[in-house]
Amino acid sequence: MIIDVQGLRKSYGTVEALRGVDFSVPEGKVLGVLGPNGAGKTTAVRILTTLLEPSGGRATVCGFDVVRQAAAVRRVIGLAGQATAITPDLTGFENLEMAGRLYHLGKKTSRVRTTQLLERFDLTDAAKRPAKTYSGGMLRRLDLAASLIGRPRVLFLDEPTTGLDPVGRLGMWAIIRELVTQGTTLLLTTQYLDEADELADEIVVIDHGLVIASGTSEELKDRIGGDVIEFAVTDRSTLKAAIEAVAALGEAEPTVDSQAGRVQVHAGGEGSELLVEAVRCLDAAGVATTGLGLRRPSLDDVFLSLTGHAAEQEEGTYGASADGQTRPGRRARRGRS
Repeated sequence: MIIDVQGLRKSYGTVEALRGVDFSVPEGKVLGVLGPNGAGKTTAVRILTTLLEPSGGRATVCGFDVVRQAAAVRRVIGLAGQATAITPDLTGFENLEMAGRLYHLGKKTSRVRTTQLLERFDLTDAAKRPAKTYSGGMLRRLDLAASLIGRPRVLFLDEPTTGLDPVGRLGMWAIIRELVTQGTTLLLTTQYLDEADELADEIVVIDHGLVIASGTSEELKDRIGGDVIEFAVTDRSTLKAAIEAVAALGEAEPTVDSQAGRVQVHAGGEGSELLVEAVRCLDAAGVATTGLGLRRPSLDDVFLSLTGHAAEQEEGTYGASADGQTRPGRRARRGRS
């Protein structure tokens, strides 16, 4: 395993940010680490990139211990944190060239790599402009380019698409896929369930400093019982009658959004037959609906089922102060050899 984490713990006084985390990543694969703010995702990344020392447990990257062989770890990794590690007053070219020099590539090699990466990330036209004039999406691409300057075997991306518009997110996803096809091993932390679904070979769900589930996207979805019947009532006054009409069809109590008048029934297995039965039951109860249909469970459903709360939660919840060592707007340091 290129990344191997065993019983990793990190405490800040009485706050336990990580409480014994285990996971591993094979070479050339993407591990999605999924969880809300304060779950422990960033703390784990900072330990694996040698920016923090763990309180207990063990972690290796490319066979190097992250505590005892920190310098060796830094030589084989790249890191793009939540906040960009870009110097605003330097140009795009100067930022990448400086990153190359910090990786001890030498002046000539740094300039060659800078030119290559600016072209690869579609930043050549903006290369001579100060980074402070870049858009959010351009800064993200420049930061990712800087993390790749030393041709790392392992790349850590800590919520890389936070703050990007939909077009920017899709562009970043395309870059990540390209890196993986070239053999880069990647650990991606995210709050976006669709991002983990789209990019990760395996997913680890962390909540309150513990791994609460792991597996492929499909394996995690299967854990909550197959297909979902979903509909909304056209008249909110019939919501109670609708719930009573379909309550016996699912393997658990229906999930209800009273404000939207929406009902979800976890049918279990193939739900096509139960969908027909749901139509009959709702008609018999005199309930008119819209959007009645059948779908596979999403990772949103999985996360709610596993944790009882949404993937995005407000700052100030459990562990947020511990995991928030890199705050939005605060520059994240890179590991250097």
